[in-house]
Amino acid sequence: MRLKDKIALITGSARGIGQATAELFHKEGAIVIMSDIRDEEGNALVKHLRTNAEYLHLDVVNEDNWLTVSEYIKKKYGRFDILVNNAGITGFLETSGPWDAENSDLTSWEEVHRVNSTGVMLGCKYAIRLMKDKGGSIINISSRSGVVGIPGAVAYASSKAAVRNHTKSVALYCAEKGYKIRCNSVHPAAIMTPMWDAMLGEGAQRQKNIEDIEFGIPLGHFGEPIDVAYGILYLASDESKYITGIELTIDGGILAGSEAKPKK
Repeated sequence: MRLKDKIALITGSARGIGQATAELFHKEGAIVIMSDIRDEEGNALVKHLRTNAEYLHLDVVNEDNWLTVSEYIKKKYGRFDILVNNAGITGFLETSGPWDAENSDLTSWEEVHRVNSTGVMLGCKYAIRLMKDKGGSIINISSRSGVVGIPGAVAYASSKAAVRNHTKSVALYCAEKGYKIRCNSVHPAAIMTPMWDAMLGEGAQRQKNIEDIEFGIPLGHFGEPIDVAYGILYLASDESKYITGIELTIDGGILAGSEAKPKK
C-alpha cells in the first residue's frame, strides 16, 4: 500500500503504460482518476477496478478540459497528490506526415508538439495550483527519444526533449517557491505498447522487425508496460521524497550503449 489514499490522476490511461500505471497505483492503495480521449476503453477499465477508481474525459491539449478536471478534483477531494502526464502520440497514426527532418509536415509537427509538450505543460500548470499548499509529485513521461535524435520522427523526438527540459524547469520553480512539489521525468524505450503497431507491421514481417529491434537491446527483449509503471510508482511514492528534476531511463540498457549486447 505504497500510495494509500493518495489522489492520483493519470492521463492517457486507457491503454499501454497509462493503463498499467493506473492498475498498479490502484493495487498500491491510491484513489485513481483515469483520463483519456478513449472514453469507452477508459470506462471499461474503471468498471474492472470497481472501487476507488473513476474515469474523466480529458483531452490534454484543451485547457478548458484541464480547468474542468482540476475544479472537479478540488471540489470532490480537496487535495491532489500525484499527476502522471502520460498522454502522448508518435504522430505516425495520428497525422499524415512526412515525419523526417528534410520533409517534415508542419501540421503534423504542430499536432505532435501540441499533445506531447503543450499537454504536459498544461498538466503541470494545473497540478501546481492544486498541489502547492500540501505538496505532491508530478511525473512526466518523456522517452529515450527525448535524449537522442530520431531522424525519421523529428517531431516526436523534439516534443519529448521538451518534456525532459520542462520537467527540470518545473522542479526548480517549485523548489524556488517553497512548494513541496517534486517533478521528475521517465524515459521509456522499447516498451511493447500499441504505439509500436504502426512501426512493426503485421504477420511474419512484424516478428522479424521485433527480432531486429531486440538484437539492439542489451537485455535482449522488449519491456512491458508494467516495467515502466513500477518506475513511475517509485517517483509517485514518499520513498522518493528527496528526488526532483531527475530522468529515470527504463530501456533495457539501450542508452548505456548497444555495444553491450552479446553477438549472435
